Amino acid sequence: MPNRELDEMCRSNDGIVVRETFDRIGDKWTLLVVGMLAEGPLRFTQLRHQVPGISQRMLTRTVRHLERDGLLTRTAYPEVPPRVEYELTPLGQGLLPPVRALAEWALANSLQVEEHRRAYDHSEAQSPVAPQPLLQ
Repeated sequence: MPNRELDEMCRSNDGIVVRETFDRIGDKWTLLVVGMLAEGPLRFTQLRHQVPGISQRMLTRTVRHLERDGLLTRTAYPEVPPRVEYELTPLGQGLLPPVRALAEWALANSLQVEEHRRAYDHSEAQSPVAPQPLLQ
């Protein structure tokens, strides 16, 4: 695919595809789950312990969405107790470079972002509250 400008990709009919993809991978948990599976397959319980703060319900929803989109596979082994493993597909592996880049950007810029948040919040707290119109 030729190199295209980001605004062109977002404005054109391709914007729907871009938005849907961002919706899927940009949620609170997906990138963390993908990141945890980067080193290889994990059982559900292992995955849950490695993704801080995720509930069983949210992990179940996240892996189902990723499986539906073809980014990971779910393998159930007929054992007692049952064992289920999740592993990135080649399509999911292709998502790792941008995930790593985004994580590196977040870590490299977190202090600056926090400084800007504090400054913004302080300026918002100092600005006068706009008067509310009276309802009649």
